[in-house]
Amino acid sequence: MFSGTSSCTGGKYRIDWLFSINNFVKVELIGFPYLCTMSTYKYDQRGVSASKAEVHAAIQGLDKGLFPNAFCKILPDVAGGDPGFCNIMHADTAGTKTSLAYLYWRETGDLSVWAGIAQDAIVMNLDDMGCVGCTQDILLSSTIGRNKHLIPGDVIKTIIDATVNFVSAMQSFGVSIHLAGGETADVGDIVRTIDVGYTAFARMRRQDLLVNHIQPGDAVVALASFGKASYESDYNGGMGSNGLTSARHDVLDHAYAALYPESFNPAVPEEVVYSGSRKLTDTITIGNYTTTVGKLILSPTRTYLPVLQLLFGQLRSQMHGLIHCTGGGQTKVLKFLEGCRVVKNNLFDPPPLFELIRQESGTGWKEMYQVFNMGHRLEVYLPQEYAQAVIDIAAHFNIDARLVGYVEQADVPAVRLETPDGIFEYTE
Repeated sequence: MFSGTSSCTGGKYRIDWLFSINNFVKVELIGFPYLCTMSTYKYDQRGVSASKAEVHAAIQGLDKGLFPNAFCKILPDVAGGDPGFCNIMHADTAGTKTSLAYLYWRETGDLSVWAGIAQDAIVMNLDDMGCVGCTQDILLSSTIGRNKHLIPGDVIKTIIDATVNFVSAMQSFGVSIHLAGGETADVGDIVRTIDVGYTAFARMRRQDLLVNHIQPGDAVVALASFGKASYESDYNGGMGSNGLTSARHDVLDHAYAALYPESFNPAVPEEVVYSGSRKLTDTITIGNYTTTVGKLILSPTRTYLPVLQLLFGQLRSQMHGLIHCTGGGQTKVLKFLEGCRVVKNNLFDPPPLFELIRQESGTGWKEMYQVFNMGHRLEVYLPQEYAQAVIDIAAHFNIDARLVGYVEQADVPAVRLETPDGIFEYTE
């Protein structure tokens, strides 16, 4: 491994470089605020990927279901044998957000963060299913793996109670979810702290499905991921459950590495473990709301199910697509485009949480928009004359929404972001 420093004449900037013989690792340009560390390499070193290219390559040969362009895989009605129906099954977890919850709980004793983790994992399933029109009679089962030596029973109880409370809250909005039990296993040999996941199943009429057919001329209406929806108890930073490995390590102080070595993979190089400057309990003020850095990042993933229930009730025949901007952030829609390009030229200003992550990590804007939702996590594609109706429905729940762009014809599917910080093009 080699490292060094170079300076230009006059000493106006310095280039710090670090590389191994076979693999380039990092280049950092100091003195140019618009340039940054090659954070892609930090993601690789931490064992994560924004694109999940290897995963997609591994599953590319699998059957894509009845409607490949649907947001969720749609199966024949195996459960009921009725050709007029279909089955949907979805599985997901809260990802590495559980590690951040573990840190915060250990530092503060605040069990409430585990309730948020339950919601994170549930919403990552149900809001995906909601994007095809599935909001009724959903069966939900949990799979929790824990290290018993570090995760006591009261943490498990908090997660289970939060699951029950979430289901009850959604029922008040006409979204019917049924708990089907689950499995909690002590697997300390393979899980360092805790892993929280859910599997959801539903049977619905094929005629009620929304299969994405995004078209040139469509408007793009975005629903904010931040703020305080009418059904939320606190301000939501907008994080969701994607990009947490980056947020956790790039924002938090390296002292946590020594205090909680169980909270990260020991194979990760030390220089990219908790490489930020902030403490979990540092306070941060947003308008009239004051919270801590840890709580802001841990904001539970906002569900749009109450909104989706109204959208399908009032605008079902007008909607051409629904995109849940999770993995892939603002480029998520790329997977569902045919012969068109999405231009987003009126995005929300990045919420304070994402500004904090960018400042601490030095990540460039183009990559930020690909890793994080950057302010909105649900997109509705429909003719422009119906855009205001979507905005009004969102406002009913105190969720900001706006017309953020449009769809145009293109030979190659693409996403173009026109932002105050640059114009960014994505094609894959």
